[in-house]
Amino acid sequence: MAPGASAGEVFGLIRGGLAETRADLGRLTGLSRTAVTLRVDQLIDRGLVVETAAGGSTGGRPPTRLVFNADGGVVLAAALGASRSQLAVCDLSGRALSTATVEWADDPAVVLTAVADSFDRLLAGRRPLRGIGVSVPGTVEAGTTRSVSPSAWVDVDIPAFFAERYGVPVRVDNDVNALALAEHRAHPDIDDLLVIKVSTGIGAGIISGGGLRRGAMGAAGEIGHTKVADGGGAVCRCGGVDCLEAVAGGWALVRELAARGRQVGTALDVAELARADDPEALRLVRAAGRHIGGVVAAAVNLLNPAMVIVGGDLARAYEPLVAGMRELIYQSAAATATRDLRIEPGTLTDGGTRTGCAVMVLDDVLSAASVNAAVAGRPVAVG
Repeated sequence: MAPGASAGEVFGLIRGGLAETRADLGRLTGLSRTAVTLRVDQLIDRGLVVETAAGGSTGGRPPTRLVFNADGGVVLAAALGASRSQLAVCDLSGRALSTATVEWADDPAVVLTAVADSFDRLLAGRRPLRGIGVSVPGTVEAGTTRSVSPSAWVDVDIPAFFAERYGVPVRVDNDVNALALAEHRAHPDIDDLLVIKVSTGIGAGIISGGGLRRGAMGAAGEIGHTKVADGGGAVCRCGGVDCLEAVAGGWALVRELAARGRQVGTALDVAELARADDPEALRLVRAAGRHIGGVVAAAVNLLNPAMVIVGGDLARAYEPLVAGMRELIYQSAAATATRDLRIEPGTLTDGGTRTGCAVMVLDDVLSAASVNAAVAGRPVAVG
């Protein structure tokens, strides 16, 4: 790092565990001792770094260690799901300090108000609040952070709603992208990762070359509306016919099982029924896996991921679902793309998307640019 490294860059070295002492910072940045002290003092004043005793002293001034201060503030996270919303207040490491659940409603104003009211209870005097991360169950248009699906949420300005109430940066993305960020954090050694979320709907999050890929319009990974050849004319919620989601999504399986007299209302209910060895649920879940596997095979050929992670409510019935997926992936994808491919369950079985929301906003508000703006007293964009 060249001389003149900013406070934000110095913070990144400390947060990333690359520098533990002022001497480390001087060596890595080329800054003078005076310049290092200035930047460290700025970070301490902002509550982002603390100094702790590094061990026993052999005489003179006791050695100290610089540590990222995870208790230097909180962020709020909200994973707005198609059946329920999972909320949390997290420290600056992304660890959930307290959680809550809000039931879904078709009216965005009802959902957002309920979420904000729950946020107020979760905060319970915890400060400073540094940012809010929100995910939604649909495409978020790149550049605007406005949801363009589901239909009731089209053009709902989620960032403006929370920014007006809390006055902090707000970041919004779709639910599968948030889950992909969380899973990548859990697998930092994997730079090419495909996350498949199978819940009420179906989507994919793409980590390629170590970064999240959203696409030109933010629609990368929208595999749920890929047309399948053997869909039987199933009508999708989007108005299309034979979408993957219409034959393999949680809502489609709920419809099929309810028609057969089973008491199910959500994708999680379907998974629990399959786990209880209900023969009809097992058959439908495995068939859904085959449909999903056929679509994922094309993504494996295109992206060549090192790992495919399968998560979401329907993935609670992991064995029958993934048995069907494996069958089609290995049958349809190229041998070179599947030779070393790992297909594994999500490591974050509960609250993974919510964790991703925290990761998303933390990566933003703790970035070098944001820290530099805070140190300089410049306003940070809240929308």
